[in-house]
Amino acid sequence: MSITEKILEKIIETSNNNITITDGDGIILYTNPEHWSVYTDDPEPFIGASIYELQKQGILSPSITALVLKEKSPIQIMQHTKKGKIIMSTAYPLFNEKGEIVRVISYAIDQTEISNLQEQYEQLERKLKGYQAEVEELRGKEETLYRSKKMEQIAKTIRRLANTDATVLMLGESGVGKSMFARKLHNLSHRKNEPFIEVNCSTIPPSLFESEMFGYESGSFTGAQKQGLIEQARNGTLFLDEIGELPLSIQAKLLKVLQEKKFIRIGGYKERYVDFRLVTATNKNLEEMVEKGEFRLDLYYRLHVIPLHIPPLRERKEDISLLIDHHMKLLNRKYETKKKLHPSVYEILLTYKWPGNVRELENLMERLILTTEDTIIRPNSLPSYILNSEAAADNSTALMKQFLIGEHDLKTVMERVEKWMIERAYKECKSTYEMAKYLGISQPSVIRKLKKYKEILSLEKV
Repeated sequence: MSITEKILEKIIETSNNNITITDGDGIILYTNPEHWSVYTDDPEPFIGASIYELQKQGILSPSITALVLKEKSPIQIMQHTKKGKIIMSTAYPLFNEKGEIVRVISYAIDQTEISNLQEQYEQLERKLKGYQAEVEELRGKEETLYRSKKMEQIAKTIRRLANTDATVLMLGESGVGKSMFARKLHNLSHRKNEPFIEVNCSTIPPSLFESEMFGYESGSFTGAQKQGLIEQARNGTLFLDEIGELPLSIQAKLLKVLQEKKFIRIGGYKERYVDFRLVTATNKNLEEMVEKGEFRLDLYYRLHVIPLHIPPLRERKEDISLLIDHHMKLLNRKYETKKKLHPSVYEILLTYKWPGNVRELENLMERLILTTEDTIIRPNSLPSYILNSEAAADNSTALMKQFLIGEHDLKTVMERVEKWMIERAYKECKSTYEMAKYLGISQPSVIRKLKKYKEILSLEKV
């Protein structure tokens, strides 16, 4: 063996790549010993072996060298071995001066891990698409957090309007859920897969409003964003909350965008086309603002295509209990707690006026969950403004009338109160142990009282 052949043999043996060299008849001359571990459980050098025989035995499936000898050209294929490996093989022929193949050099790279990763990625991608489809389906379903006819009518109107591009103006007091309905309108529409850009007009200083809405042309302002909120809403929905706070100078520009679907960035000269659906909301009386010259009449008519008035919570009392239960359940899950409202607290909240509407209710439920140490949330956990409210006083008076009317016997009144408390605890709790903690008495006492009032209660929990 010449020094050149020895060098070649050593290079192949020590190479990190799997290399095999055969002669023109497919007989293996040189090979990397590590090479065959991906093909068989009993690897051997196979020096002097025929690639045709190895292909017949199924060790090479197929043999890339055999293909090169047949086609007389470089070839790249994917091989599947007995060991379940996936091998990417590339082979090149070497010709003599007569045009005959005298050598075939092949390289093999184990692609099994990459292939597995790709398969896992594809599986994850399929799962993700499935989850996305489920989310879209859930978005499309109406979450019925209302019982009132007023809210049911609003929900029906939103479903009818969803797949139109009609401009909707949400009217109502602060905290009634205008932004929630705007997002629902978007999620039910054909634009649901495009951006939903929410802008609170009352939080952006007038001096920055134009730049935030229309964006900057490069170089106009140091560190400025190039794209404005209107551009970000392209093909989606632009929701302008508190539209009554919009400066008059911006009102004129917004009107032009709505009419022409075009705008120019600050510092720019090029008109840009933009398509979006506009939804607005306000707790102000826009008609009065028009009369005072604080709001443009032409813009008002442009926005007032379909007005939707969201009633305050005090005008839909039948929804309060549903919202309380919903947010208690969500917050208990979020903070991993098991808090419950004492019946007297529940009664107070049902008759409270809720000047801050749904937002106030959400915030109060979170406050009670986080600040009450006991599992049962009692009246002393309520903020003073609620305890001192007309609702608390009216509730106390109503309860007193309920228990005292037509009675002067103390024992009878006390039994009525006790019976009422046992009934409420029975409805709220899952076991007599929970009832005992709820009422602040012992579990045997709960058993006795349940038996005492068994005519009004099912005793399955006892």
